[in-house]
Amino acid sequence: MIFVTVGTHEQPFNRLISHIDELKGKGVIQEDVIIQTGFSTYEPEHCVWRKLLPYQEMKANVAAAHIVITHGGPSSFFMALQVGKIPVVVPRQKKYGEHVNDHQVDFTRAVAERNGNIIVVEKIEQLEQVIPEYDSIVQAMPKELQSHNAIFNKKFSDLVEDLYNPKFITKRVEKN
Repeated sequence: MIFVTVGTHEQPFNRLISHIDELKGKGVIQEDVIIQTGFSTYEPEHCVWRKLLPYQEMKANVAAAHIVITHGGPSSFFMALQVGKIPVVVPRQKKYGEHVNDHQVDFTRAVAERNGNIIVVEKIEQLEQVIPEYDSIVQAMPKELQSHNAIFNKKFSDLVEDLYNPKFITKRVEKN
């Protein structure tokens, strides 16, 4: 099963949902697909979907999924990492009206570069190659990245702490 989540951001992410639905309809995706569509307006025809899911159901779907595809919200892809999945992350982009800016693009690039434990797909057309090759892509990753590890949790925690550190905030304010 493939589980797709776009989080709860109020702007639609129709680009991802419609593309996944199209890939399922064309037979590129052979597995069952469950999509949490959030505030998107596109209604899938070939996939099981619901706008919102309770947290426990989200966790269960992530744990049961062969592949987890998420938007670039840290909570969504971090959930996959916590259960040992390498998520496919499609960041929302401002130019498509999916978010107010491109912070998801910047953040997912930084996480991929720094930790190497997510598969970032910025061009939606790449999903047609990434999904069928997912297992091979993950197998080619260093062994320590093939499942979630405590190192990522520590680095992520340190990053969040740095962002909320009063000294760091003061320095950022002084620069502006």
